Amino acid sequence: MRRVISFALAGVSVLGATSLAGCSSMSSMSWDMFKSAPPSVQVRLESNPPGADATTSLGGGCKTPCTVSVPAPEAPFTVAFALPKHQPVSVPVNVIRNPGDFTTPASVTTDPNLVFAELQPALPPKPVRKPHRPKKPKPAAPAAAPAAAAPAAASPFPDPNTGKR
Repeated sequence: MRRVISFALAGVSVLGATSLAGCSSMSSMSWDMFKSAPPSVQVRLESNPPGADATTSLGGGCKTPCTVSVPAPEAPFTVAFALPKHQPVSVPVNVIRNPGDFTTPASVTTDPNLVFAELQPALPPKPVRKPHRPKKPKPAAPAAAPAAAAPAAASPFPDPNTGKR
């Protein structure tokens, strides 16, 4: 009978020790496992012309037109659009949180709901102009002096210098 009682007491003490150890591990556990995952937001991205690389400041990205799922941030974020031979564009996006109530769940939306960018063609680089060099003057020809006298003879008006000496 003593053996039965001693085994019973030993079993109770082992069971008690394991249950206390279980309680201590339970108190150190985090209650984060009961929290829901942060809500994500679907953001629709489009550009003109299509095919631009769109990247959010939160890390997601794709080629337009597309939809990106991003975790709903606490603050506004931006979407950057880039396309070769076009100027890059950055569009700010606001996050709107609706806390909901007993009858409706909480929701998160973005403003604008469709993020659209109009990409302008990049201006071509200005051509490099060579410095302007002045033209070299031509040497005076000796035949120019008699040619100057000839137009005076062909004039319908008399030469005022003739006859004066």
